[in-house]
Amino acid sequence: MTEKSTIQFNPIGIIRTPYTENAPYQPIEDDEQEFAIIVDPEFAKGLYELDRFHYLMLFYHIHLIEKEVKMVVEPSWSHGKKVGLFASRSPVRPNPIGLSIVRIKQINDNTIFTTGLDVFDKTPLLDIKPYIKDLDSKEDSNYGWLDDLGDQEHLQLHIKGLPHEY
Repeated sequence: MTEKSTIQFNPIGIIRTPYTENAPYQPIEDDEQEFAIIVDPEFAKGLYELDRFHYLMLFYHIHLIEKEVKMVVEPSWSHGKKVGLFASRSPVRPNPIGLSIVRIKQINDNTIFTTGLDVFDKTPLLDIKPYIKDLDSKEDSNYGWLDDLGDQEHLQLHIKGLPHEY
């Protein structure tokens, strides 16, 4: 067991989305609504040259979830399959940190306009990193336990974050 210590993060901005009650499970790239990351003015110079990348990774605090963290979860779309929390993409985690990869549309001053995001409006932004083609995409990655579920067409809808029937 490790010694517990307190780690504190301070938001560097806020994420603006149209979602106040329900949000998709994954970013939907072709969502036509407005999505923006507003970086606090003191960090705006840190955006210099970010617009040279196509995609970015957003790290944020999943601040609205109040469910109990469980080490074994059953994803709602997995037809009863149970897996360890760390083998899932559940947002209910010991440290509620989220990650989304989105396309940059444009950057104006301290505001980044992006493609669709999967977070609630006014989500606290913790960090931004550029998504780098060969560094962040691994050619030999796989689907792990998801291969056991069979219905790959249904799985692809979840991966793409597209609304559908379960």
